Amino acid sequence: MPVSGKTSASAAPFEGITRPQNLPSAPAFGQRSVAEVLTSAAASLGVPGFTNTLGLPPASRVCVVLADGLGRNLLKQKSAHTPFLRGVMQAGQGEIPVWLDSTFPSTTAAALASFGTGLPPGQHGMVGYDVLDPDQDKVVNMLGNWDAKVDPGTWQPFPTVFERAAETVSVTTVSLPQFGNSPMTQAALRGGEFVSAVTSHARTAAAAEAMAAAGPALMYFYVNELDKAGHRHGCQSEQWEHQLEELDATVKRLSTSLPAGTTILLTADHGMLDVPEQQRIDYAADTSLIEGVRHTAGEPRMVHLYLEDPADAAGRERLLQAWRARFGDRIWAFTRDEAIAGGLFGPLRPAVGPRIGDVMIAARDALALYDTRRVRPAAMEVVGQHGSLTKAEREVPFLCFTAEGKARGR
Repeated sequence: MPVSGKTSASAAPFEGITRPQNLPSAPAFGQRSVAEVLTSAAASLGVPGFTNTLGLPPASRVCVVLADGLGRNLLKQKSAHTPFLRGVMQAGQGEIPVWLDSTFPSTTAAALASFGTGLPPGQHGMVGYDVLDPDQDKVVNMLGNWDAKVDPGTWQPFPTVFERAAETVSVTTVSLPQFGNSPMTQAALRGGEFVSAVTSHARTAAAAEAMAAAGPALMYFYVNELDKAGHRHGCQSEQWEHQLEELDATVKRLSTSLPAGTTILLTADHGMLDVPEQQRIDYAADTSLIEGVRHTAGEPRMVHLYLEDPADAAGRERLLQAWRARFGDRIWAFTRDEAIAGGLFGPLRPAVGPRIGDVMIAARDALALYDTRRVRPAAMEVVGQHGSLTKAEREVPFLCFTAEGKARGR
């Protein structure tokens, strides 16, 4: 059912409102984004009601590997660490796109929700790492610290691809135990059977066992180690490169252990870039940047600012100018209406409008912005970051190849 609560002017047509000239184009929702991965996979399996937008080959089994935090540029830059995936890329994949757009913001909550539902954030409503719940007048988290008063199935009311596909084919998620019944999973990735294992070897073994069953099957295989290493050490670190090598080995094991002929897809939810410590800035220390602001939310590279008086046009303009004066061309500063008019969130469901900031600040270079009044000091220790509109964050790889199978694994 729809989310209850107030609607706002952001749900209305935006006649006369245009996207700021220097703002990048919107993600290619409906054409070449993470929202088209599972829907195209389901269509390639012959599941009714889905369109094969990405042009995948007809299949009886599809395994979708999602590597959290694997940007397209990073995979190309670090290809010396990925002999198996490098071979896949060199082999080519015809007319199938080799990269996709993440969502806006380019963050896990928004991107995995689009991946899981086939919808843009303006529809599913997961519009940031943390965002305003207008019913509580409170900022709520969309990942590990989900608010107890926010019902996942109400906040994101649409059926997932897994729920719809499970009526026709076998659907399995292979992931870590802590995600089995998490609110994020309930909101965006519910449906089918959940198989958990801690190590990558155990997960590939579980995937092979699940896929060995007869009949058409859709599998989602989640890898989070790259993202964790990137946040802690940076995506240019030895630790990140080690996890990339582990990913390469994991995908190779899948190729040799899944039934021969299984379509394997590799993609990601977002990319990443490193932010130096001196560029992790506490914006709350500058009163002009929070004047008239009731709540702050989002991510350090894509900040939502909610005004005390959303109808105060002069105050909104003062806030925009204060941010532009402080950071210049290091940021994109724009309004909710401009973002929606420019299609950054895709078509908007009325209940989602009030969850989006009245003013948004997106980083253009290696910059991270914190409100230390509400985030823990440890948050400023994060090295690898994402959330904004740069190519490093928004472009993710999309590889499509066929599993060799056990008989041809050597």
